[in-house]
Amino acid sequence: MWQRQRFKSWLDLGTGLVKSKFEMDLHLKNLFDRFQEQFGSGPGLGPGSGTCLMKVEGIAPNFIKSLFKASAALYRTDPWKRLCPGHIFGVRVGKDADWSGKKQPFPCVQFVGGDGGDIGFHMFRSQSDAKKMTGSRETVQVPNVELLRVTYEREALMFPSNRKMIKSLSLEVSGSDRFPVIDVARCTSSGSLRFRHPSSEELRFVYAFVKAIALVHPLLQEDKEGCPKWSRLMYFEPFIETVDVQWPQEMVKGYDLVAVTISHPHGQAYEEKASSTASSTPTKYAELSKEETFVEVRVYPNGSLKQCAACEKEVHNEQALSCGQCKAVVYCSSVCQKQHTKETHKSICGLYKAMMEREEELAMNIFVFACDADQPCKWLESLGIHQKGMWRRKCSCYSHCPFGLLPVKGGLWDSWGGLDDEEFPRDSSFQHHVRDGMSSPILLSGWSEYYNLRSLPLSSPVAEILSHPLTVYYVLTTLNISSKNLLQKGKEVIVHYLGPEGELDWMPTFAEVGHLLDGLGNVQIVMVGSEVPTKLSGTTSGIGSRVRVNLVRGVYQEEASYLPPPHVIVALNCGLDSYANWGGALNSIKSMGVPAFFTDQSELSCANGKQVLRSAGLHITHPVTPNPFRSPVKHHVPSSNLPSYSNAMEIPAFHHYQYFFPSHLIYPYHLAPENYLHWTETPVSHIFSVDLPGVRKEEIKVQVEDSAYLIIRTQRIEEEEESTEQPSRTFMRKFRIPGQADIERISARYEAGVLTVTVPRSLRRAFFIEPTDVPERLQVLARAA
Repeated sequence: MWQRQRFKSWLDLGTGLVKSKFEMDLHLKNLFDRFQEQFGSGPGLGPGSGTCLMKVEGIAPNFIKSLFKASAALYRTDPWKRLCPGHIFGVRVGKDADWSGKKQPFPCVQFVGGDGGDIGFHMFRSQSDAKKMTGSRETVQVPNVELLRVTYEREALMFPSNRKMIKSLSLEVSGSDRFPVIDVARCTSSGSLRFRHPSSEELRFVYAFVKAIALVHPLLQEDKEGCPKWSRLMYFEPFIETVDVQWPQEMVKGYDLVAVTISHPHGQAYEEKASSTASSTPTKYAELSKEETFVEVRVYPNGSLKQCAACEKEVHNEQALSCGQCKAVVYCSSVCQKQHTKETHKSICGLYKAMMEREEELAMNIFVFACDADQPCKWLESLGIHQKGMWRRKCSCYSHCPFGLLPVKGGLWDSWGGLDDEEFPRDSSFQHHVRDGMSSPILLSGWSEYYNLRSLPLSSPVAEILSHPLTVYYVLTTLNISSKNLLQKGKEVIVHYLGPEGELDWMPTFAEVGHLLDGLGNVQIVMVGSEVPTKLSGTTSGIGSRVRVNLVRGVYQEEASYLPPPHVIVALNCGLDSYANWGGALNSIKSMGVPAFFTDQSELSCANGKQVLRSAGLHITHPVTPNPFRSPVKHHVPSSNLPSYSNAMEIPAFHHYQYFFPSHLIYPYHLAPENYLHWTETPVSHIFSVDLPGVRKEEIKVQVEDSAYLIIRTQRIEEEEESTEQPSRTFMRKFRIPGQADIERISARYEAGVLTVTVPRSLRRAFFIEPTDVPERLQVLARAA
């Protein structure tokens, strides 16, 4: 009896223990779940919110694709190697007036997860919010503070709605298995979190930041002296950088480019001056002072002597005079400077000053080797590659040897001049970019991304030669939609490559085009030019498994009809304004009706080249913009100090139509070149204005073509008597009418030498015009009143 009672008591006691353990486990699980919900498994606010970009109002699939593509490019640059929540960046996208509320949505950004947990970045509405919510490793919750989160999560851990979106849109992967999750989180006073979908405007802001920070974060320089001795946080020197970001077509709202300024620490000063343009680009250009000044610039005692811009005399003394305002033009004496300033330079001094101020933007500061080839032999000697391999074309030592006929020992190591194995790209594909058994062309945004993909140190100078093949690849996969589509379908793209010179000795580098195609499509490059040696003309070389190069000696206009029809035409460092024989080639390009892409060494050359293209009837489809694969090595023009780099600028042209991209993205309004047209948007209309001094109303025509393109031009009316007035200015612009415009109510007014064309916005939704109902050519819609 006693034993039975003792056993019952023990059983009751045991049951109590089991029950207590169960309750404790349940309590700990609930506690852990709440912790996970609030703080996540690492730095950040949580592992996921359930939001989905497909549910954002006004979103389009291509919008999402571009955002994921940009996020993947940022992921590959791996900013988390050095950045953590303690580094708060300032970001500014365009002007305050470009955003609702007339202020920047998220001017502060921090990166999270670099030392554990989910990686991503957080965007805050103010610096005080960023500081209050920044912990040593985690983002601290602060009631009623809202922030935008971008977290790179593994696909397996994502919510079903996000996985479904990724699969249906075939979005680009970040790394091997991560995708960005974007939401806006708010901490409540009770300690819980509330999430919402980001707006389409907030996503545009995110896109601009991602594109910009991927370019500039490698430029951060560690400040070893300014940080506390035992600090775990890496300190950086004060930093501010402005880059132009190109909106994808589906994100464009009036302007194709936007200036994005990144600063660290947050609050680095920058200046935004009032401007009469509607440009989204903050301007840094000061008005010119009327006082003439002189400054001295050093002339280097080598083969690239400076040359007086006025008399073209070589400056042999060690010091030369330069314009004190723009510091761009070189003179041999004050007499030449005064004469040249009075006759020519005064009208363009401000433009040159603007170009000089963009020198930092054009410079590739990510590279650690000396980027100045004023003395190419010494530069190559410092790298140990002088008179070796393909580098023999980078100085004058082998100028006696025709292009394409440099003696070759053989082997990639010899071609790259004996660089160390890790300093040049191997002749191999990017196998790690194959996903789910399927390949796709690798999309690159610039040198940082390429060097990271190839695991090249930034001390490697190969970008100087690779600028040519990677510019071609950039044209085929980024700038030209039709060639990109052909490559994605596994088809061949034919490129007509005009005017090759040094490229004839750099053939091994074009294999990189095939490697970047990642198993898709083929490229046939037909190089045509007078510098092709006779013995090589008509030959075909297989450069890797996906690239073929045909060499043809002759001028393009004579050889074009015998060549396979191209999909794309490319001319690198073309010098459109320097060679008279471009006229016949441009006429041939016009007759073919295919996209053509030109690069040149400076903004000035491209500005002059634009006039050559327009004279030939080819229209500019994009603004002149820096080529992300320009050479990092600066070259010198004898008579000026203007920034000059191989493949520095690009001008895409196409003769059938012209998208309108305002040139004030390149030039300040008060220094507008010819054919400048000012575009202003209002809630009810688009207003285009242009200065036409000396033009009469009867000579102005405003026309519409195909109900889609607006043409503004002047047509001189001949008179019997010669006019003593200032000769009228010739003007011609053609551009696509903005979407949802009421073309039936377009009006024009000409007053005080200024033509103003008003294109009312349509209050209707999208409409369709049957092409058969539209006249074949031009329909006069409005004349100057």
